[in-house]
Amino acid sequence: MFSLDEKIFNFIHQLVGKSRLLDLLAIFFADYSGYILILIALVIIFSAKKYKDRIYNLAFISLILLLSNGIITQTIRFFFFRERPFAVLNFAPLIEKSSFEAALPSGHASFFFALAFAIFYLGEKRWSLVFLAISLLMGIARVYVGVHWPLDIVSGMLVAFVSAFIVKLLLEPRKQ
Repeated sequence: MFSLDEKIFNFIHQLVGKSRLLDLLAIFFADYSGYILILIALVIIFSAKKYKDRIYNLAFISLILLLSNGIITQTIRFFFFRERPFAVLNFAPLIEKSSFEAALPSGHASFFFALAFAIFYLGEKRWSLVFLAISLLMGIARVYVGVHWPLDIVSGMLVAFVSAFIVKLLLEPRKQ
């Protein structure tokens, strides 16, 4: 599996330096697009008409993000340390990242895909597609810039899906 992971990584990362525009877009999606998603999510959370719905939306999304990125991702990283591509292959990534931080699963992927799934479960289907698309571009960009392996992104996505599903199962029956 890891050899396929490395082949996909090399296929994507080989494009670095071939186009300044592509490099800048990758840097933007890898490092900055998440801020836009967070702002949109805050608007969605607080645009609910009822105060109780706003509190529920905030709690729902917060719990999913906490489970996904704060608990499951960090637990996996504690027991399984996987080095980042730039540390293994000895090159400078396009964005700053510590080589001492585990790569698997991707914290960005687990956070932003969890946010996308949470938005979906809150009934914002069209916005969730936007979130999923940007999260996917972010994941590809993080491979492109050299800070993650493709499997890191996929595993982050799976952690996010499982987290959102668990929280939905636990909270949905209690919503009034």
